[in-house]
Amino acid sequence: MKLIRVQAGVYAVNCYIIYCEDKKEGIIVDPGGDADSILEFVREKDLKIKYIVLTHGHGDHIGGLKELKEALNAKIAIHEDDVEMLRDGDKNLSSKMLMGRVEVEPDLILKEGSILEFGNEKAEVIHTPGHTLGGICLVIQDNIITGDTLFAGSIGRTDLYGGDFDTLMKSIKEKLMKYPDATKIFPGHGSPSTIGREKQSNPFLNNIQY
Repeated sequence: MKLIRVQAGVYAVNCYIIYCEDKKEGIIVDPGGDADSILEFVREKDLKIKYIVLTHGHGDHIGGLKELKEALNAKIAIHEDDVEMLRDGDKNLSSKMLMGRVEVEPDLILKEGSILEFGNEKAEVIHTPGHTLGGICLVIQDNIITGDTLFAGSIGRTDLYGGDFDTLMKSIKEKLMKYPDATKIFPGHGSPSTIGREKQSNPFLNNIQY
């Protein structure tokens, strides 16, 4: 498996291109913009993108969605609780962002435990609400794509539509901290980290008992 990070769009969202090297099938997670660069990589590697997966519906994570959907004909996948946000440019805040209003109809509705298969790989959906109602993380081998749920040294903001601090902390504690310390995390913004490093150094997790 290969995992490629692209800092996409004006908000430097971490877009991930994840693919099976054997079968050349993959997924794209959170295309915040720079669709041309993403497409260039996909075509250079001759990849078949099966899904465009959104960890949540905020505008900064969907800026390149329409272009990629049109070019790749991949299925757009989002958790059921963020479908409303994806359809509404005011709720997903794209109407107030530099890329302009983005309103998209998803092809695939995700739930807790949904499995996305690509090549010899699979991504398991973990529902981690708190940043948004339908925020998710993706577990792929010993990696977790955490979106805006958990960052290196921080957590997602909870003051926007669908956000709630207590819910987010519950998601992190019960859904993410159970994984081994060596598990790598790949957040929606900033640098990668590990579960163990966040347990030790993330100030928001200092008072959590494991």
